[in-house]
Amino acid sequence: MGQGSRCAEPRCLAACREQLADGGERRVLGITGAPGAGKSPLAQQLTEALGDRAVLVGLDSFHLSNAELNRLGRYARKGAADTFDAAGYQSLLRRLRPQTDEIVYAAEFDRSLEESIACAVPVRRETSLVVTEGNYLLADDDRWRATAGLIDEVWYVDPGEDVRMDRLIARHVRFGRSEQEAYARSHGSDQRNAELIASTRPRADRIVQIVTEKELA
Repeated sequence: MGQGSRCAEPRCLAACREQLADGGERRVLGITGAPGAGKSPLAQQLTEALGDRAVLVGLDSFHLSNAELNRLGRYARKGAADTFDAAGYQSLLRRLRPQTDEIVYAAEFDRSLEESIACAVPVRRETSLVVTEGNYLLADDDRWRATAGLIDEVWYVDPGEDVRMDRLIARHVRFGRSEQEAYARSHGSDQRNAELIASTRPRADRIVQIVTEKELA
């Protein structure tokens, strides 16, 4: 992977989406970017537009449980690279690639619970595109390095730092944090994660610069 092309036009995204979904054998599209960049809305709308041809499998479903994070002393920085089961995520991608199983069940992360729900996402054999989104798809350390090789194409979402931070703070408030807590989290542990993720930007195949929700339609 290298510095990819840029794309902000909805028509450009639609064309790429269709190309990936209609390639015959199953393809895996990764969507990455810093917290609050807009990965989840983009991934969801891409898969919804393709209907039965696509399914969304998120990296967040491989968060370690809150109980395990507490045991390890990592709960306060949940979302950091070492608070996920990276090997488990890579194993799922390897299982999804060959389309040999009639159905593979993936987990789903519930933000209202801050926990994953097992076997919530069915991936059927005939599904031609798996969209997977998460922070560390292009991270280049011993834990995550194998991930990029299991994904056909990775898009890096970058709406600009001001937009991203506003979205992130609003998301924390929406899920129950006070304004003060949301600000502290967004500029604290989330920002440290964001800086690491930003270093992976040059390895993306495509840079997606979506600033407003309307551009996703």
